[in-house]
Amino acid sequence: MIKDNQKMLNRVHVLMDACTIVAAYLFTYYLRFYSPFSQMKFPWIVKGDFLPLEEYSFRLVYLVPLYLFIYYYSRLYTPKRGKRKWFELFHIIMANIFGIAFFTFILYFQKELHISRYYIIFFFIVNILFGASTRLILSYSLKVARRKGYNLKHVILVGYSRAAESYIDRIFANPQWGYYIHGILDDNMAVGTMYKKVPVIGPVYQLNAFLAKMNLDEIAITLSINEYEKLENIVVICEKSGVHTKFIPDYKGFIPTQPYTEDLYGLPVINIRNVPLSNTYNRMIKRIVDIFGALFALLIFGIPMLLVALIIKITSPGPVIFTQVRIGRQNKEFKMFKFRSMELQPEKDEKKAWTTNKDPRVTGIGKFIRRTSIDEFPQFFNVLKGDMSLVGPRPERPYFVDKFKEEIPRYMIKHQVSPGLTGWAQINGYRGDTSIRKRIDHDLYYIENWTLGLDIKILFLTIFKGFINKNAY
Repeated sequence: MIKDNQKMLNRVHVLMDACTIVAAYLFTYYLRFYSPFSQMKFPWIVKGDFLPLEEYSFRLVYLVPLYLFIYYYSRLYTPKRGKRKWFELFHIIMANIFGIAFFTFILYFQKELHISRYYIIFFFIVNILFGASTRLILSYSLKVARRKGYNLKHVILVGYSRAAESYIDRIFANPQWGYYIHGILDDNMAVGTMYKKVPVIGPVYQLNAFLAKMNLDEIAITLSINEYEKLENIVVICEKSGVHTKFIPDYKGFIPTQPYTEDLYGLPVINIRNVPLSNTYNRMIKRIVDIFGALFALLIFGIPMLLVALIIKITSPGPVIFTQVRIGRQNKEFKMFKFRSMELQPEKDEKKAWTTNKDPRVTGIGKFIRRTSIDEFPQFFNVLKGDMSLVGPRPERPYFVDKFKEEIPRYMIKHQVSPGLTGWAQINGYRGDTSIRKRIDHDLYYIENWTLGLDIKILFLTIFKGFINKNAY
C-alpha cells in the first residue's frame, strides 16, 4: 500500500519537475526578452536582437532529461517523511548548480554564441524558485491529506521502552509525516496500558499473529536494552513477513544519534562518539581557516581594539589585557586573553566567582565591552597560538570543570576538540548565566556534526546575533 503510494508519488514528482523545468525555461524567455523587467535600463544587460522562442525551446529535449537525471542523484526522489524542508531546498539548489554548469558546458561545446548568458542566469534563479515552490505546494497538500487520514503509513512497535516513548513523541509532534501507530507489543506491560493514546495490544510472542491479520507498512523494534536477547528472533519473524523493519535502539543516554560505525572484516563496530575533528585532515583544514580568519579579524578590528585598550588604561588602574587559566583540548590548561572589564581582585577570589547582575567589580567601559563581546577580541591571539579555534565549545575555568564533570553527564567530551571564540551553543542563546546542560547538549551536537560549512554558518550567525550578550553582566 504505502510502497505503491511512494512509487506513485515519485512518478508525480518526476512529472511535476519536468513540467516545472519547462515552465521555468519558457517564463525565463518572457522575463528576459518581453517583460517590463527586460525593458528596464540595466547597464550590465546587453540589448539587441535575440533568437526566436523555437530556437531556445528545442534545447528542452536534452535539458529536461539532464535535470531529471541530476535531481535523481541529488536524492530529490527519496521519501520525504521526517526530512526538513531546508534540507530538500539545499539539494534543489545544488542540483541546479550542477544542471546549469552542464548546460553551460554543452553550449560551450556546441560553440553556441547566440544564447543570452543572462538568460542562463535568470533560468538558474527562476528554476530554483519554481522547483522549491511546487514542492512546497505538494508537501502542504500531502500534509493536509495525511491529517485527514489519507496516505498513512501503518506501524506497530515491538517493545515498550524509552526509545518507544521518544518515537511516539516525535510521530505525534509531526502528523504531517503520515504515520499511524496501531499499538505496542510488550511482555512486561499489561494489555491496555496507554502512552499518548497508543495502547499495549499484546505480548511479543503474538507478533506473527498480528502480522497475519494486519496490513502493516512498517514494524519499529523498540525493545528496552535489557531485552535485546529477543532481537534476533524478532528480526527473523519480521523478515519472513516481508514488512519493512526499523530498529530504534534504546541507547540514547550513552550513544549519540549518529554513532560512527566501521566494518572490521565483517564484524560491525560502533564507536561510542563520532568526532570528525579527530581526523588529521579535518583538523588541518580547520587550523588553516583559523589562522587566516584570525589574521583577517585582527586586520579589521585592530584599530577598535587599540581604542578600547586606550580607554581601559585611562579609566581604570591595572593591565589592559586580563589572562585567565582555562581548560582546552585534551584537558590541557592554557592562558586565555581578554580585555580587562573588572577592577583588579585577588586571584583566589576570581577563580571561583561568577559575575552577577550589577556586579560592583565591573568597570564602566567593562559593562559595554562585556555586553558587546568586545572583551573577547584578544582571543584572536589565542587562535593564532593554537590554544583556541574560531569556532568550538567555550572553555571554562578549572574550578568549574572539576565541578561540572561530576554534575553533568558527558561534560568532559567537549575537551576532545579545541575551544572556540564562538560556538553552536552561543548563537543559540546559551551564553553567560544560562543552562549549562543545554549548553553542553549544543556543544555535543557541534562536536558530533562538525563540518567546515557548519563553522562558516556559526561565524556568519555570530555577526548578527552572537556579539550582543544579554546574559553578560
